[in-house]
Amino acid sequence: MGPLPTVRIIGVPIDLGANMRGSNMGPSAIRIANLHQKIRVLGFPVVDSGDLDVPVRDTLPDGAESRKYLNQIVQVCKDLDQMIYKSLEQGELPISIGGDHSLAIGSVTGASRYFHERHENMGLIWIDAHADLNTPQSSPSGNIHGMPLSVVIGSGRPELLNIAPTPIRVNPAHIALIGIRTLDGEEKELCRQSGIRYFTMREIDERGMHTVMTEALKVAGTGTAGIHLSFDVDGVDPLYAPGVSTPATGGISYREAHLALEMLADTKMLRSMDFVELNPMTDVSHKTAQLITELIQSALGKSIV
Repeated sequence: MGPLPTVRIIGVPIDLGANMRGSNMGPSAIRIANLHQKIRVLGFPVVDSGDLDVPVRDTLPDGAESRKYLNQIVQVCKDLDQMIYKSLEQGELPISIGGDHSLAIGSVTGASRYFHERHENMGLIWIDAHADLNTPQSSPSGNIHGMPLSVVIGSGRPELLNIAPTPIRVNPAHIALIGIRTLDGEEKELCRQSGIRYFTMREIDERGMHTVMTEALKVAGTGTAGIHLSFDVDGVDPLYAPGVSTPATGGISYREAHLALEMLADTKMLRSMDFVELNPMTDVSHKTAQLITELIQSALGKSIV
């Protein structure tokens, strides 16, 4: 077994994709929860790139809000695309810590572009309470953090679809969406038609996380050279993860979340990941930030024995 890859931490302090403020403080809270030490104890070297430059919404002109901060989100995603691509090129394992889920447009594009240029496919595991498949036409709010998965499969605003020099899409046949339980009206039909293999909370309840994750890993790992994980912490039940902007009861349990990521680690196919939507403003005793650092350990292969 060769040396472990360097883990690169990339902070993305963005809350521009959501109505509720506060997720821009997520990267700091995750670092304060001893992220570096918890990764190093597993034997991985750690490099921290600091935080991407994200404008504070109070500094922006009035017209930015009416456009749902589109221009600013596009720039952040372009920057993140470049950083993820370069990190993978250097043989590292990048982790984007957020920040709202709009950042995944940048991270997934950067990772898929890396594989695409090597004539390989990438699998995507997306864990979330929400499907994130809204388009500008279907979204009741217009908030971009509800749209990233639709963008990475090729639907949405042209500005977001074209953040990379060459537009790169993830094949829906290689995407597993896990834990969904609250979708907007039109979004339900978009989900059914997307070609993505989705696992609702009902399916997890009925079949169990082990069975669901076994199937999800076949979806993301068959015919692909690596897997990107995009983990929205609101996928976990608020009992265990209260510190989010859009909580939804009836979610994934503490152990189900760890099992899913332990099984992903066992595949040895994980190449990059996001942990998003931590909102320290709603957290309780730093509980959700601590959970994220523990989940990152599981994704990196921490075992009970």
